[in-house]
Amino acid sequence: MLRTYKTEIHPTDEQKQIILRTIGVCRYVYNLYISMNDESLLNGNGFISGSDFSKWLNNEYIPNNPDKAWIKDVSTKSVKQAIMNAHTAYLRFFREKKKPGYVPYSKQQIIQAAKRGKTLGYYDMQGHPKYKKKNSSEPKMFFVKNDANHIIECERHRIKIPTLGWVRIKEKGYLPTNRIIKSGSVSKYAGRYYVSVLVDVGDVVTTESPQSEAVGIDLGINTFATCSSGDVYKNVNKTNKIRKLEKKLKREQRKLSRKYESLKKRKNIMEGEATRQNIQKQVLKVQKIHQRLTNIRTDYVNKTVLSLVKTKPSYIAVEDLNVKGMMKNKHLAKAIAQQRFSEFRAKLGAKCKANGIELSVVDRCYPSSRLCPNCGYEKSDLKLSDRVYKCGCGYEADRDHNASLNIRDASVYKVA
Repeated sequence: MLRTYKTEIHPTDEQKQIILRTIGVCRYVYNLYISMNDESLLNGNGFISGSDFSKWLNNEYIPNNPDKAWIKDVSTKSVKQAIMNAHTAYLRFFREKKKPGYVPYSKQQIIQAAKRGKTLGYYDMQGHPKYKKKNSSEPKMFFVKNDANHIIECERHRIKIPTLGWVRIKEKGYLPTNRIIKSGSVSKYAGRYYVSVLVDVGDVVTTESPQSEAVGIDLGINTFATCSSGDVYKNVNKTNKIRKLEKKLKREQRKLSRKYESLKKRKNIMEGEATRQNIQKQVLKVQKIHQRLTNIRTDYVNKTVLSLVKTKPSYIAVEDLNVKGMMKNKHLAKAIAQQRFSEFRAKLGAKCKANGIELSVVDRCYPSSRLCPNCGYEKSDLKLSDRVYKCGCGYEADRDHNASLNIRDASVYKVA
C-alpha cells in the first residue's frame, strides 16, 4: 500500500538556492514543451510526446544553444518529471476534446485571433495546458529512488534528498523511518518549503469488528455535517478566527492593489524598483494569510474524518453531491468552496479503506430531504426555507437530521 506524507522542512540558504533554481528550470522546460506542441499542432505536424521532446532537448536544443546550458545544472529527474507532467496534461486535454458537443477552433479562426494579439492554440483553450507563471504557479522539485543501492534515507528529524543532502524536518517523527520512500517532491509557498514523499507502508489488514451502528452524513452550508447518530459538526468558516483572518485578507489585498496602481504611475526608475520590492513583500503577506486559512480548513476536515471513523461504525453513508453544479450558483459559490466537500469525500474514502469500513455513496438524485423515515411518504412541496420536516403521520425532525437518516437507510447505493 502506498501512502503520501507531506511536511514542512528547514533547508539551509544554499539548499534554498538549489531548490529555487530547479523549480525555475522546471517551469521553463514545462512552458517550452507547451509552446512547441502548440506550434507543431498549428502547423499540422502532430503531437510531440514527452519522451521525444526530452531527446530533442538534450541532443539538439541545449548543444545548439550554449546560453541554455544552465538547464543541465539541476537534477535531470526533476526536468524529466516536469516534461511528463506537461505530457499528461495534453493527454487529459485530448480526452476532454473527444467529448460530445466539443467544437474546436478552425485554423483560420486561430490565425485571425493571432492577428488581434490573442493565442488560442490549435484547439479550444478550454482545458488546454496553461503556462506556469513565476508567482502564481507551484512547480515542484521532483526526486526519485534510482535503485536498491541508492535509497532515500530518512531519520526522525531529517531526510536525505538527492542533490540537496540532509534537510531538517520541522515535525520530528512524522515521516516513517523504517519504510521505503519511492519518490517525492519539494515545493515552496508563502515563504515556506515543504517535502512530499510517497512511501510503501506494506499491506494494511484490519480485522476489527464494528463497534457502533451505521452513520449517515448530510453535508450542508449552515453546518458542515449532520450525522444520523445526532452529532453535528459546525461550519468552521463561521468562527471568529476565520472571519478575522478574512477581514485581514481583504485589507492586505487592498494594499496590494494600491501598490500595483502606484507602480503604473511611477516615472522614476529608482522609485519604480522600490515599489516592486514592496509589492513582493505585500504578496508574501497575502500568501501567508491564504496559507493560514487553508491550514485551518484542512485541519478541521482531517479532525472531522478522524472523529467519524474512530467510532468504528458498521458502514458510513454519504450523498454524491454535484459540487461543480452547485458552484454555478453565484450567491453560494464562495460558501460551498470554503466547505471543501470534495476534499472531505476523498479523505473519508481513504480513511474508511484503511480501517476496513464500507463507504456507501447514495445517488445525488435521491430525495433524502423530502422522505419521511417513519412512513416513507415523499413531501414533494418541501421548500429550502423549511428547516423542520413535518409529516402527516406525526413525525417531526430537523431537516438536516432527517436527510442523514434517509441517507443511512437508502437501499440503492454504490460502494466507494
